[in-house]
Amino acid sequence: MSSPQKSTKKKNSKTSFKPKALLFIIAGLMLLATMILSASLWKDYPVEGKKQMLAINHGDTYSQFIDRLAKNKQVSFPIILKIYQRFMIHDSMKAGVYEVKEGMSVRQVLDMISNSENAQLNRILVIEGATFKQLKNALKNDELVTKELVHLSDAEILKELNIPFSHPEGLFAPNTYFFAKGETDRKILTDLYQHQMKALDKAWENRASDLPYKNKYEALIMASIIEKETNVDHELDKVSGVFVRRLKIGMRLQTDPTVIYGMGDQYTGNITRKDLKTPTPYNTYTNYGLPPTPIALPSDKAIEAAMHPDHSDYIYFVATGNGGHKFSTNLDDHNRAVQEYLAVIRSKK
Repeated sequence: MSSPQKSTKKKNSKTSFKPKALLFIIAGLMLLATMILSASLWKDYPVEGKKQMLAINHGDTYSQFIDRLAKNKQVSFPIILKIYQRFMIHDSMKAGVYEVKEGMSVRQVLDMISNSENAQLNRILVIEGATFKQLKNALKNDELVTKELVHLSDAEILKELNIPFSHPEGLFAPNTYFFAKGETDRKILTDLYQHQMKALDKAWENRASDLPYKNKYEALIMASIIEKETNVDHELDKVSGVFVRRLKIGMRLQTDPTVIYGMGDQYTGNITRKDLKTPTPYNTYTNYGLPPTPIALPSDKAIEAAMHPDHSDYIYFVATGNGGHKFSTNLDDHNRAVQEYLAVIRSKK
């Protein structure tokens, strides 16, 4: 009779162990989850000092933002942050400049940048070599800018701003600017114009001697061409030198960006021989001298290059296909450089 009793006690001991083990596992998982959340969502956002400004550009995404934090080792478990954003925020990042205070968690920052009402400032990025049309569209599409002028024609905008030019291209400085949320497009354009004119006036006063420009506006036109021809800083004065020498000897500038600008909306990404032969006021293959207006918004560096061309004998240049350009003093060398460029392009295809 005693044997079954012992067996029952042993069996009860086994069954009572299972809930305890399960509770232990659950507790361990909860602890692990808490540690992961503490290292990701609940972790303090990295701030230098008591507070700092966080700039979010148009087109930025949460995924890119989180990946950047993870790459800089400022957060752990980025997948947790992405899951949180996907299921809890249900919105995109909003462009603007936000104030992040010391002690704010990563979760709080993620929540904050989903609402433009939280922005303290607006960041306007005007890219070097962009056109006035692109600048105008950027202001038009920026939800933090108060629109007063961008719905007007170019001529009407210039009149409203009391700008004494007939064409807006090149008159506004490319740069990154911070404005108060809700700032008017009138104030922004005025500031960009004044900045560009200040840079142009300063460069014109300190220009090199014997330049082939009738006035500083022609120098601005040249600066815009230089800006479009190269994005390599150490080439700016070389490109300037080529075009200045061509002007001096009566040679056509023959620069593709002017042709493209003259094509307007007809340009779809490719330029053909027919395009080079089709006359427009901006086609420097068919016209001598400078085009009638700038073709883009030139940077301070491009303006300086237009005022200080190099002193070499180069009158030709062509892209290398690997970044930068090859400069030549005669047509034979230039033609060889063109063939080298075409060979590089063919090899990449």
